[in-house]
Amino acid sequence: MAEYNNKPDNEGTVKKANFIHTQITEDLKAGKNEKRVHTRFPPEPNGYLHIGHAKSICLNFGIAEKFGGKTNLRFDDTNPSKEETEYVESIKEDVRWLGFDWEDRLYFASDYFEKLHDFAIKLIKDGKAYVDDQDAETISNQKGTPTRPGFESPCRTRSVEENLDLFARMTNGEFDEGSCVLRAKIDMASPNMHMRDPIIYRIMKAHHHRTGDKWCVYPMYDFAHGQSDYWEGITHSICTLEFEVHRPLYDWFIDQLQETDYRPRQIEFARLNLNYTVMSKRKLLELVKDKHVNGWDDPRMPTISGLRRRGYTPESIRNFSDRIGVTKVDGVIDVTLLEHSVKEHLNRTAQRVMGVINPLKVVITNYPENQSEELDAVNNPEDASMGSRKVPFSKELYIERDDFMEDPPRKFFRLGPGREVRLRYAYFVTCNDVIKDANGNITELHCTYDPASKGGNSPDGRKVKATLHWVSAKHAIKSEVRMYDRLFRDENPDGHKDRDFKEFLNPDSLKLLNDCYLEPFVQGAKTLDHFQFERLGYFNVDPDSTDEKPVFNRTVQLRDSWAKQQNKKQ
Repeated sequence: MAEYNNKPDNEGTVKKANFIHTQITEDLKAGKNEKRVHTRFPPEPNGYLHIGHAKSICLNFGIAEKFGGKTNLRFDDTNPSKEETEYVESIKEDVRWLGFDWEDRLYFASDYFEKLHDFAIKLIKDGKAYVDDQDAETISNQKGTPTRPGFESPCRTRSVEENLDLFARMTNGEFDEGSCVLRAKIDMASPNMHMRDPIIYRIMKAHHHRTGDKWCVYPMYDFAHGQSDYWEGITHSICTLEFEVHRPLYDWFIDQLQETDYRPRQIEFARLNLNYTVMSKRKLLELVKDKHVNGWDDPRMPTISGLRRRGYTPESIRNFSDRIGVTKVDGVIDVTLLEHSVKEHLNRTAQRVMGVINPLKVVITNYPENQSEELDAVNNPEDASMGSRKVPFSKELYIERDDFMEDPPRKFFRLGPGREVRLRYAYFVTCNDVIKDANGNITELHCTYDPASKGGNSPDGRKVKATLHWVSAKHAIKSEVRMYDRLFRDENPDGHKDRDFKEFLNPDSLKLLNDCYLEPFVQGAKTLDHFQFERLGYFNVDPDSTDEKPVFNRTVQLRDSWAKQQNKKQ
């Protein structure tokens, strides 16, 4: 991970110093925490990670790399009703794929269930926690509002002995879910709603993915989170802005627990919001369960697994995270910047090939029957070290149907009756005849080629205004191509209070093209291999692909909307 400074990197991106790095630098200068830097990435295993989590991953692991510290991966698994081992494994895969390693520092909040339970008993014994057997609605109403203080529960005056007995019975499974909770005794008049005797344990008779059926009570996230940081020796707890109001509660718990001056320092930053998408795991799960998408790794999803399957690279996501930076102000990032980041990386690294996704047959009438030849093609003009390849040429070819018009307008420079164009790496060809079926549909074109123009160069210096990509019909690999677009047609699908976000799903977010032809170079390509289909966009091999039926996903088109916007600004 590149360090932040105020100078452009080798891609021209300015990486600005951020306030988190500044605060950590101040802590190190002051000698805090023995000059250690120890961060953590603490996901809840209740869904797949999305691009917003990728920003947090890059930030936490990037901080450790910058300051020579360490980063833990810790799963905050305090809600067994929503957590699954599948989510744990997917998160681990995503972090590794992004290029980060937690080494031997894999933890779970469930590692601390015994310690958290003991701490809860300590709070009871200290007169700082009590069992409340009122219903949830009553407890909520008693908390008041941000402008009106709450009032104390009648259960608040229970004796230590009674609270210990009731909590033990909660733990032993004697009570039904929802019948009682354990609350911290803090301040019902606090201006911070989170300090008004928050619930710290509730009854949940659910199977836990790690501890099985051992526990009937589970700590609340707010109770487990700060203590887990404390026990792991975390120096800087990097959280998103919505946790800023939780910080006094975390500090209060640490005050009751701590035996030294050490405490994690919580620093909040603005979460990532992208237009044309939703970032709520609950809503993403809804899309999966209602089959609006084909699973968490559907390439239209903003999940890391979805982006990976679509063809995004770890480098492009890390570069995107660098570009957007870290702020204290919520905002919305244009998705074209994410698309630009992957285009920029794939432009330098992707293998070029030719493919035709909407084929129109071309017969070269003056090319010898049963003859074929191999022509030289550049693998990547951005990187000479990638070398070249041989592309087969024969009498029958496929071109894009959109590259021909029978009655072309004045500014259409591609193929038409009597027109000459260049075939990429091959020859000049001229269209002589248009063949149609009984319904008047164009089925093929008959063209002639200029043998002297091999390699796409004319010996007499004549010019043509268009160069077309093509594939030899005899050698082509028939493939399925999945053309992906944005999942939502509205820039802010989550921002309409009176309408369901699913109303704004894009009906054209996926188009399946089954009669696509690619040059033989793609034969045997591995899952997630990247290609630029010349003039069409960037594509990659889908996990569904087989030797018998190759399947490619369009990662992103060639047109770079973000770069165009930046050029206009300049």
